Amino acid sequence: MSDVERLAVHDLKLLRALVVVAREGNVTRAADILNLSQPAVSFQLRKLGQLSGLVLFKRTATGLELTKDGALLATKAEQVLGSVQDFNRLLQTMRTHLQGTLRVGTIIDPEFTRLGAFLQQMLQVGPGVSTSLRHGISGEVLDYLRNDTLDVGFYLGDFDQPTDLEQFHARHLSTLTYCVVAPPALLGSAKDYDWRELATLPWIGTPPASVHNRLLTKVFDRMGLRQNQVAQVDQESSMLAMVRTGVGLSLARESIALREAQSGNVTILAGKRLDTSLSFVSLAQRRDDPVVQLAFDAIDDVWPT
Repeated sequence: MSDVERLAVHDLKLLRALVVVAREGNVTRAADILNLSQPAVSFQLRKLGQLSGLVLFKRTATGLELTKDGALLATKAEQVLGSVQDFNRLLQTMRTHLQGTLRVGTIIDPEFTRLGAFLQQMLQVGPGVSTSLRHGISGEVLDYLRNDTLDVGFYLGDFDQPTDLEQFHARHLSTLTYCVVAPPALLGSAKDYDWRELATLPWIGTPPASVHNRLLTKVFDRMGLRQNQVAQVDQESSMLAMVRTGVGLSLARESIALREAQSGNVTILAGKRLDTSLSFVSLAQRRDDPVVQLAFDAIDDVWPT
C-alpha cells in the first residue's frame, strides 16, 4: 500500500488536526480545542506530513503558517470532514425514521445480559423501533431465529458446527464459567471427585436446549458416561433451590456459585469448571436488515470490545 493509500484510510483525526491548526495558526490553541496535548497535535501534523510527502506548515514569529500545499489540503480536509458530518446526520435521520418491531430473545437474568441498557440504547439510536421480548432457554433462541419467530437474541454456548457458523451472525460478548455445585451433605468429606464418579451421583437435569445440559452432555458423552438425573427443571433459581435442599448436583454460573458457597448453601467442586460464550445472534442472511443492524449497533455500545 502506498503512502497516499495509507493516508486515504487513515484516522480522520489527522485531517481534523490539520483543519484546526490551519484555522488557529497556533498549536497551543488547537490543542485546547481538540482536547489533546501539544505534543499529540504536533505528532498528528508530522504524521500527516509524512503520509502526504508534503510540507504543510512553515514556522513564523507568531506561530504556524500554511504552505501553498498545506492550504490546498486544509481546504479539501475541511470538505471531507463536512461530508462525514453530513453522512452522520443523514444516518441519524434515517434511524430516527426507521419503523418496525425488533423481536429479541432473552435468557438468564437481565442484569447479566445488560438487557436494560440495551433496550435504553435502542430507544436512543432507533426511537421508531419498538421491542418485543421473548424469554426462554438459550438453545431455543437459535430455533426461534431459524423459524422467524425472533430477529435477534442472546445465546449461551459455542458454535461447534461449521453449519452454525455459516447460518448465524454472532457477536461475542463475554466468556462465562460454570461450576459444579453440590449439597454439602451429599459429598461428605470427599470433594475431589472425577467425572466418572460424579456421573453416578444424583443430578438435577435441565432440558436438552439449555446450556447446562449441552455443557454436561459434551463432557459425559466424551467419556461414554450417562448422567444420573433424578429431577429436571428449566429455571436456574429452581436448580439452586434443589441443590440447597440436598436433591442433587447442578451447574451454576461461577458468580452465583461463589455467592451460594460463601453462604454455606452449596459446595463448589474443585477443578470442575466449564467455560462457554455469551453471544448476541441473528441469522446471517438478516445481518444487513436495517433493524437488525441497529440492534447490533446498540449491543456494541452496551458491550464495548
